[in-house]
Amino acid sequence: MSTKNEAPVLEDLLCFDLYATSRQVIAAYRPLLEEAQLTYPQYLVLVSLWERDGITMKQLSIQVHLDYGTISPLVKRLEARGLVNRARNPFDERSTIVSLTEEGETMRPLAQRMYERLSERLNMSWEEASKLRLLLDRLRHGVELDTD
Repeated sequence: MSTKNEAPVLEDLLCFDLYATSRQVIAAYRPLLEEAQLTYPQYLVLVSLWERDGITMKQLSIQVHLDYGTISPLVKRLEARGLVNRARNPFDERSTIVSLTEEGETMRPLAQRMYERLSERLNMSWEEASKLRLLLDRLRHGVELDTD
């Protein structure tokens, strides 16, 4: 570990720990994602819709922490696969509502399988995992960019 007056080394960087951990967690999901022919961001969109179906693209973008330029083509690919539908919001023509199709709904058990897979791989108790999630949430909110 470097001292306060030295340039940080890799082991000092929280961002590196988060990056490396994120890659490992996503890698643990990869076999199930490949089986479902989904990318991790597509999976996040589906999870979000399984939680609350029929939301606007803006709401979806906020929920999964992806900008509109990223979420729009991602949703288009899910629509091309027949997993979601996009429709103009009848109350606001400027916004688009994203909804699950019947086929998208049938993929819901994937979420449980992903959850079980990660729980098998965690090297910590659920209490520790819950505390970690709270800390990560606090960190994420602390570094969020002001979009106003």
